[in-house]
Amino acid sequence: MYPIDLLPSPFYLFNNVVSVLNSAQLSRKVAPGAQPTLADFDVNIQTNTGFLPERPIPRLPKAYSSWEDALTRAQQVLILGENITEEDTQIRTDGELWRLQIRELPVISINDLNTDKQLLRRAHKVLAFLVHFYVHSIPLDQRAGSVLIPRSLATPLLEVSAILRMAPVLTFADTVLWNWDLINPELPVTPENMRFGVELFSGTEDERNFWFGNARVEMLGVEILQLLNEYHTLPNVSDLASVFKINRLLTRIAAVARRIEEIMVSMRELVDPSVFYWQVRPWFNGSASGPSDPTWVFEDGPDSATLDLSGPSAGQSSVMHALDIFLDVDFKLHQRRYPAPSDANKRSDVGFMERMRRYMPGPHRDYLSYLANTSRPVRELAKSTPAVKESYNAVVTAVRKLRDSHIRIACLYVVSMSRSTAIPAGCPVFAMMRRIERQQKQTGRSTGTGGNELSLLLKSNRDATARAAVRS
Repeated sequence: MYPIDLLPSPFYLFNNVVSVLNSAQLSRKVAPGAQPTLADFDVNIQTNTGFLPERPIPRLPKAYSSWEDALTRAQQVLILGENITEEDTQIRTDGELWRLQIRELPVISINDLNTDKQLLRRAHKVLAFLVHFYVHSIPLDQRAGSVLIPRSLATPLLEVSAILRMAPVLTFADTVLWNWDLINPELPVTPENMRFGVELFSGTEDERNFWFGNARVEMLGVEILQLLNEYHTLPNVSDLASVFKINRLLTRIAAVARRIEEIMVSMRELVDPSVFYWQVRPWFNGSASGPSDPTWVFEDGPDSATLDLSGPSAGQSSVMHALDIFLDVDFKLHQRRYPAPSDANKRSDVGFMERMRRYMPGPHRDYLSYLANTSRPVRELAKSTPAVKESYNAVVTAVRKLRDSHIRIACLYVVSMSRSTAIPAGCPVFAMMRRIERQQKQTGRSTGTGGNELSLLLKSNRDATARAAVRS
């Protein structure tokens, strides 16, 4: 029994009955033809994996062993180019040889992968990791304003991305959703039996724990997807029994949001901010993501300006997008809501969240569109049904607090580290720190892994969430 299920008094109940009857227009409209199922969108709530596949992604067939072997070798010998000094002759030699071998690889047809979405996912992941290894292992003194991505990587990555309907760059799906295997293949797929961070850039436990923390949020988010599905499959929302059920669903969603916040806060114990900022995070950068990052040019490919190439970001998590759509959070500031957006809100990248959907696998993006076009938006129900308003607002509050915590974490891991001068001169990233300090004086801002101006964006998203609350 949930306390919110108990309506305060018969008089209040009578008034709520009237408001419930007034909300009848929000009842489900049955469209002609069969309704899509979550499985149609590659959303796995029966197996409790959500946006993660039901099983780990297998390695590619033998015909693609050159890609797999190159990824294995990259993780063994490559380090960030910005950490390579003139004295690191062996590291330079290993890196130059690896990149030469990549350039000399033939363009391999992906025709044998077209009918297997698991292998297509693996191909995207391997090729995207290889591209990021290729770009970011180039020493700074050899890096120009642009980097040519060899056709051996560019052509198949563009083709696979077109089939999967996602960006031709490393994404949240590659690094989290598809970056796990089973500890014991004989046991079921459960969080306890999953090993995340199968592929790493830095080889550090901090990086593995970073992916693991994101994956825990995704696995916990499965419950949110199940609850959203329960809401959208209710026969109607215009009777008292449905109101009771909706209140229970909303209360449970708020509880899950609070648990996600706890996971986010606990990351501090597992991921060292300095290791993340200096050894892990630079690998994520996409084309021209920061002041020192080169523009990518895909050999024999389209103009890079026409492609989405920002790199992975937690803003690409379909779970959080689904929750935001359910709550009708207005990131683009299209709706008149209270309080009015601040000047800082208006200066932020208000199209960021929508843009991040283009980095998701196509079916996941289709699912979000399906949610957005529902005939029973819960915020409208909360506005017309006082009995639902309190529980709806409780979810909004929980998500707003989650984003408050996200701001604090981002400040610790990115904003504060970008301004840090605490790295000793003997550290291999000392030169990099000096360079970033000069850039910070010029730009005065920190960018997120999705290529956004971080502080403004996160605060704007937090404020947009708060404005979703239904007021009297």
